[in-house]
Amino acid sequence: MDVMIGTWAWGAGYNGSQMIFGSNYDEQMLKSTFERAVELGFTKWDTAAVYGMGSCEKLLGSFIRESDGIFLSTKYFPNKRFKSGDLEKSFNESMTRLGLEAADLFWIHKPNNLSDNLKEAVPLMKDGRIRSIGISNVSIKDIKEAEELLAQNGLKLGAVQNHFSLLRCDQQELIEYCNSRGITYYAYMVLEQGALAGRYDSKNHFPTFSMRNLMFPKSKFKKIEGLLELMKDMAAKHGIDKSQIPVLWVIAKGAVPIVGLTKPSYAEMLSNALRTDLTQEEIDLLTKTAGETGIRQQGSWEPQ
Repeated sequence: MDVMIGTWAWGAGYNGSQMIFGSNYDEQMLKSTFERAVELGFTKWDTAAVYGMGSCEKLLGSFIRESDGIFLSTKYFPNKRFKSGDLEKSFNESMTRLGLEAADLFWIHKPNNLSDNLKEAVPLMKDGRIRSIGISNVSIKDIKEAEELLAQNGLKLGAVQNHFSLLRCDQQELIEYCNSRGITYYAYMVLEQGALAGRYDSKNHFPTFSMRNLMFPKSKFKKIEGLLELMKDMAAKHGIDKSQIPVLWVIAKGAVPIVGLTKPSYAEMLSNALRTDLTQEEIDLLTKTAGETGIRQQGSWEPQ
């Protein structure tokens, strides 16, 4: 099964681990996590310039060795107003922090001035510095626009990355479109920043001073108690950790999940779970139970 490892929780700067997740992570622990994950076969890694404002890229880059065979994905977050040269400047800065010359997959993190930014990416694709281009937080309209522009330059859209989880179930049409066109659909926030990991609830909730606590307060945890209990029962039946049930559900829906890891044991849980297939009955029951929560989770950065 195809999985990408996410690193949003790694960066120490603004928009990083403390601000978003309410926790700081030890660099040696993250290094051990990276090494164990690669040992288990997880060689696709996702980061972004805005994760910790470059600190995440720099840390991940310090772990990567040529022998790892890493497939590296990173992103450019465009401003509302297009400025020529910004995308290439961001790309070059990311490569410097990562210690790389090319990105296996480079994302336009948000569809601001999408056509202009894609045009700027074309020369980098043609000279091999960007091996595949992706767009994130997009609609089908955005995808078709990107496909058309790239096709005019003899190029292809490689991937889409959107928010998709048990609590954000409105992406199925888009996933099916991408799969029919040979565009890889990557799902981020599959565990809703830990709300669906099964380690938190209305009594043991997120750190007070964190962005994820604002996005998912105690009142929401009360609404998903039934879903968390169902996940726990399914996990026990399959002999896996309950945090992996939402990951398997996303895979069953045709998407490639991006799963954040901050401990070696989490990599082991993921590896163990990927030997499991949920039944169609289990998939349908999870979908139904999630729908009954009435929650449609959305990040402040996402288009309405």
